[in-house]
Amino acid sequence: MESADGIMPRLEEELWKPSRERVNNALMTDFFKSVGLAGAEYSEAHRWSIEKPEEFWSAVWDYCGVLGDKGNLVLRDGDRMPGAQWFPEGQLNFAENLLRRYDDSEALAFWGENGTHTHLSRKQLFHATARCAAALRAAGIVAGDRVAAYLPNIPETVIIMLAAASLGAVFSSCSPDFGVQGVVDRFGQIEPKILFLTDGYWYNGKPVRVLEKNAEVAARLSSVEKVVVVQFLSYVAENNAIPHAQTWRDFLEPFRSATNIEFIRLPFNQPLFILYSSGTTGVPKCIVHSAGGTLLQLLKEHQLHCDLKYGDRLFFFTTCGWMMWNWLVIGLASGATVMLYDGSPLAGEGQLLFDYIEQEQITHFGVSAKFIDGIAKKGLSPIQTHDLSTLQTIFSTGSPLSPESFDYVYRHVKADVQLASISGGTDIISAFVLGNPLLPVRRGEIQCRGLGMAVDVVDEQGQPVRGEKGELVCTKPFPSMPLGFWNDEHGIKYRAAYFDKFPGVWVHGDYAEITAHDGMVIYGRSDATLNPGGVRIGTAEIYRQVEQLPEVIESLVIGQEWENDTRVVLFVKLNTDVEFDDELKCRIKETICRNASPRHVPAVIVAVEDIPRTKSGKIVELAVRETVHNRPVKNLEALANPESLKYFANLAELRC
Repeated sequence: MESADGIMPRLEEELWKPSRERVNNALMTDFFKSVGLAGAEYSEAHRWSIEKPEEFWSAVWDYCGVLGDKGNLVLRDGDRMPGAQWFPEGQLNFAENLLRRYDDSEALAFWGENGTHTHLSRKQLFHATARCAAALRAAGIVAGDRVAAYLPNIPETVIIMLAAASLGAVFSSCSPDFGVQGVVDRFGQIEPKILFLTDGYWYNGKPVRVLEKNAEVAARLSSVEKVVVVQFLSYVAENNAIPHAQTWRDFLEPFRSATNIEFIRLPFNQPLFILYSSGTTGVPKCIVHSAGGTLLQLLKEHQLHCDLKYGDRLFFFTTCGWMMWNWLVIGLASGATVMLYDGSPLAGEGQLLFDYIEQEQITHFGVSAKFIDGIAKKGLSPIQTHDLSTLQTIFSTGSPLSPESFDYVYRHVKADVQLASISGGTDIISAFVLGNPLLPVRRGEIQCRGLGMAVDVVDEQGQPVRGEKGELVCTKPFPSMPLGFWNDEHGIKYRAAYFDKFPGVWVHGDYAEITAHDGMVIYGRSDATLNPGGVRIGTAEIYRQVEQLPEVIESLVIGQEWENDTRVVLFVKLNTDVEFDDELKCRIKETICRNASPRHVPAVIVAVEDIPRTKSGKIVELAVRETVHNRPVKNLEALANPESLKYFANLAELRC
């Protein structure tokens, strides 16, 4: 994307710089003062945070005001990875920390695609959680039991999570668009005692009724002792489709008078959440996260890196099947109002979420990189159509944010805003690299490595590199490392997932580069990198070029095994009425060659009708690669649109 004077922007160009007032008022600035680092460069503070982890994480506990008993020991076996134990004497209750404020300020706001608007004060949220906790206790739920929610992103889901956490139970969720097998593959492994379902949800302007599907899920989960139906569409007549199920209203009715919550304080490393890997290469891994590690890590991220303060209004577009839901709702612990939304992110011709910002005065707004690319392709310019004066920070994650998307945000969304691209994952329920309110935003770069996170980029021999692409790793323990995988008693699968390549070092699976400014660029998943002629190429480098073309909606690239080597194959989904001819193929190749390198140019380009994605919207290169090579895709239930794989099977273009 060229600037108005026809000059191509430089990759490292500064697009935004915090004002002196914003720096002075930032929580990160205040935190640095509190630990004797007033005026320090961020690099110095980051070095202290990873060289003195006991001091740093203890200071985070104190600064963020964690409710609980810290104990006398911050870190045991800190040289073991995995195996380190954080706050082994500590005790806390996760829900108590999220419900600590009891007043009339707003805790939750909810917008549904169908026009539903709901608001809950902190008092109302506390009382709703008290009723649900009493109902769960009466249902026999105790610490360690699993509570499963197969629900939309609605206030009831937050209430159920908080109620379960107050009892020390383990919460796990899936979004209602998951198919039967996808849910059974997940919840079937963790054996929940109680299951919360919905009658349906709204998407793309239509109600989607799911009780029949959900009845099959309930029937196949033999561990479930009680089923509760949260009526979102209110098809009351169909509730008897699930034998012995209760409605949400009936579940809570006996406990209308419950006003107090007995917060059970449990060990810092008490299991809290079970999240799931994407499952595109087999049955999903059940990743167990601790109450203390999750809370402490996200308090650090929200308050120090996101500058999230009491009264701020935090939104992230997510479903209950993505870790960003957990990330979002923990904003309650920092005193923010959590802004929920359920439906299509592009509802209202892509305007609805910007209506939400304007009408509800959102301060922190998070979406996927694909959303930003999508509204750019639609030609939207919210800077001209909406009052976004309250918006301080825009978050982006899910896939690498292209430099052109940085340009689009500052030209067409808001000029004075911190654009914080972040990258981490379900594995750590947080980010390795993320935003920083004290640093400039540079075009195409993630601002910094997180405090307390010993993140590095290494070559194939495990040696650190700068200004070169390599594996993103973390060389020291951090509190939000998983406790392990469910039903992996000896940690064999856990170690194989992250520590096999470089023992004692977390290998995250991202192909990345640390820049001259100590920022980060992510080039895609390292297991999806291309190796034509033995040269590693990140897939994001190709997507960035191809998706600039107005004819291309989106693309997917793989390496095809060919004549004892690998050749690059590019698939493109085109706009309606675009003809896929030799002229377009040549322009695609010329664009890639000119702006990347000749090695990035695909040997074959194929137009397809659709691109497969996971439920959280990530394209699945590995599933396409397996399909192209006539190998089975192990878990189609992980895909939002598994039928799209048929477009990649037995292609004549890939046989010559």
